Amino acid sequence: MAEPFFNEMYDASGLRAPYRMLEGWHRNMPAEFRAIKQAEAEDLFRRYGITFAVYGEGGDPDRLIPFDMFPRVFAADEWRRLERGIKQRARALNAFLSDVYDRGEIIRAGRIPADLVYRNEAYEIAVAGFRPPLGVFSHIVGIDLVRTGADQFYVLEDNCRTPSGVSYMLENREVMMRMFPHLFQENRVAPVDGYAGLLKRTLASVAPAKCDRDPCVVLLTPGHFNSAYYEHSFLADLMGIELVEGQDLFVDGDFCWMRTTEGPKKVDVIYRRIDDAFLDPLCFRPESTLGVPGLMNVYRSGGVTICSAPGAGVADDKAIYTYVPEMIRFYLGEAPILENVPTWQCAKPDELKYVQENLAELVVKEVHGSGGYGMLVGPKSDKATIATFAAKLAANPSNYIAQPTLALSTCPTFVNEGIAPRHVDLRPYCLVGRDVELVPGGLTRVALTDGSLVVNSSQGGGVKDTWVIAEE
Repeated sequence: MAEPFFNEMYDASGLRAPYRMLEGWHRNMPAEFRAIKQAEAEDLFRRYGITFAVYGEGGDPDRLIPFDMFPRVFAADEWRRLERGIKQRARALNAFLSDVYDRGEIIRAGRIPADLVYRNEAYEIAVAGFRPPLGVFSHIVGIDLVRTGADQFYVLEDNCRTPSGVSYMLENREVMMRMFPHLFQENRVAPVDGYAGLLKRTLASVAPAKCDRDPCVVLLTPGHFNSAYYEHSFLADLMGIELVEGQDLFVDGDFCWMRTTEGPKKVDVIYRRIDDAFLDPLCFRPESTLGVPGLMNVYRSGGVTICSAPGAGVADDKAIYTYVPEMIRFYLGEAPILENVPTWQCAKPDELKYVQENLAELVVKEVHGSGGYGMLVGPKSDKATIATFAAKLAANPSNYIAQPTLALSTCPTFVNEGIAPRHVDLRPYCLVGRDVELVPGGLTRVALTDGSLVVNSSQGGGVKDTWVIAEE
């Protein structure tokens, strides 16, 4: 009987072309050697400090993310299509943000309901009427993709605020190159190590008009207790910029300044890795100690650029997600290259009724949820869990959307017995500034538990290196 999921390495005719270079590699690898290499990989990750934390749990707050050594491979033509679709989507999302914080033409045209935007908790009235440099609101867009067939990809969700995980994309490659250098010598694997340079160039390209010299770019972190702190320090180091906390910055006059041992230094661009609510206690949450008092006044007066912009989160709301294909048609006049997953909005009574009647077959997600939390995977849940979730849904239907359970593709993954298919997704990182760019690859997350569809590291998932075979 045929496997119900698309296997990215083997299809009905046998071994798929992108994986030919790996067939002999994994078949000729003794189990003892594989165990040695797996231990070497874990040692490298620990030495590099590549860890993550799960809030609210006891035990080790800095744990290693499971790493699978079997890479995921895309052919050059597969990647070309994905790249076009990702860039198209990033441009449309930014056009939407620029529009809804200005005239709201897409709402006036009746293409998106006004309430969905203006009553959205991620919509920041503090930036209404403000146009950031180059009109870019979301400078780093993480597009989560799933595959269901040889030519079928779906966008699962958009991440327009502070998408995480790019450090794993870079370090997965570094570890694989150190452990299996011959694979890269023998095959044309497109490099990803230019990401930091592209990111810095993107950030510098959106410096405010008041900047009259080489821009001073900093990365603003909540601090070492944050689950992604390793990534913050890693990226700052790669870009050669300062890693700062809120207490390292202050506002004086029309500008934001950084405290240094040589005196104050003017800051032009802030790559922020903290949420909107904590950016400025004078504008958002007054109890926040993570941000910079008065920062929003400087931002709105053109003294500093914040990347991604406050308010960008309204574009990655899971209810707004359903309208992204319409954004592409409205703003770009193009047909969407990448499809959305069919989605039911539980705020709509008729769609809510369908979802309630079919909970056991659907995936239901919180509109603002992330990390695999606050969701129901109906086919993998027992009756009691479904009943509990049904009560939450009935109490606050507008907080949820629902989608069918997709037959996610599988990728070969090392397990105790050898290799086995495991479900995967992909998060490429699209950079938007003066240009729209992305490196050939992304973060492949893998559901290590047999049969599981949840790939989030906080829910037991792991990561793989993602290869794009370069053009001849």
